[in-house]
Amino acid sequence: MSPEPATLRPTDSLDTPDLRAGRRVLGLEAEAIRAVAASLDERFGQALDCLARVSGRVIVSGMGKSGHVARKIAATLASTGTPAHFVHPAEASHGDLGMITPADAVVALSNSGETPELADLLAHAKRFAVPLIAITGKPASTLAQTADVALVLPPAPEACPMGLAPTTSTTAMLALGDALAVALLERKGFTADQFRVLHPGGKLGKQLLKVSDLMHTGEEMPLVPVGTSMREALLVMTARSFGCAVVVDGYGSLAGMITDGDLRRHMSEQLLNRHVEQIMNQAPKTIRPGALAAEALGVMNDRKVTQLVVVDGATPIGIVRMHDILKAGVV
Repeated sequence: MSPEPATLRPTDSLDTPDLRAGRRVLGLEAEAIRAVAASLDERFGQALDCLARVSGRVIVSGMGKSGHVARKIAATLASTGTPAHFVHPAEASHGDLGMITPADAVVALSNSGETPELADLLAHAKRFAVPLIAITGKPASTLAQTADVALVLPPAPEACPMGLAPTTSTTAMLALGDALAVALLERKGFTADQFRVLHPGGKLGKQLLKVSDLMHTGEEMPLVPVGTSMREALLVMTARSFGCAVVVDGYGSLAGMITDGDLRRHMSEQLLNRHVEQIMNQAPKTIRPGALAAEALGVMNDRKVTQLVVVDGATPIGIVRMHDILKAGVV
C-alpha cells in the first residue's frame, strides 16, 4: 500500500525563496521611505515655497528610471492643482528647452547627481534664473550644488542583490515627489470640487459627481401648485415621465410630493376628483444640490425610494433619480 501524501502545512507555503526575496525588497524600500521621512528638514519647506510661487509650470525631468519617476511626479502635480509637465533631458538639448520659461520651476531627479543628459537643462535654468529643485542621493554632486534647493535622499541600499538596478532609490524619489505634491495641495487648499474638474473620467470622477450634475431642472420638473386636481396632476406626471409630481405652495416652496405609490394607496373611483394636497406626502425626502451623488444614492436605498426632490432652502429646483445616478456609474 502506497504511503499517503504528506500534508502541506500552512507555514510551508509562506516561506519560499520567492516570498523571502519579495519581503526583503519591500522591507528595504519601506525602510528607505521611513528614512526619507525622518530626514525632511527646512529644505522641504523651501522647496514648497519655490513651487507655490510658480506662475507658470513645474517642469520635472530625469533620465532613465529617474525619468519614469519624474513623469509620474509631474502627473501627480498636474492632477492636484499644480500645472506641470515632464521634459526629457536629452530632448531638452535639442530644442525642448524652449518649453521652459522664467515663470517656471524645474524639479530635476538624479540619484547620482551627475547625469550628463541633465547638464544643458541645468545650465538653462541657471542662465534664465529658473528656480531649480534637485532630488538626488548625493549632496556633493553637481546637481545638488547647482540647485537652489537640494532634497537629498538618505543613503539606502538598492534592493537588487547586485546593488545596481535602481529600486530603492527610485521608490524613495517617488515617495518624496508624492510628499511634495500632497503638501503643496494642502497648502493651496485644493478642494474635492477642483479635483473633480481635473478628473472627469474614470472611477474618481464618478465618485465626485454631485447631485447638481445629474438632476433634472426647469421645464423637466413635474411641478403642480396646491389646489390642482388629481386629473391635472396625472397629466403632468405622465408628460414628465418621472413617476412623481412635486407640489408647491403659493410661494413656490415645497409642499409635498405624489408618487406612483401614493396613487396606488389612494386608488378609488373618486381619485381624479380629489386635489393634490389630499394625496401627497407632506414630508418628502429632499437633498441639496451640492451633495455627492453617492450620498443621494445612499438616501434612496435607505428610504426605498427611486427619486429625491432637490431643494435650495425650501424651494424645489430639481429631481434626481436613482436611474440617472446608476447610469452615471456611481455605485
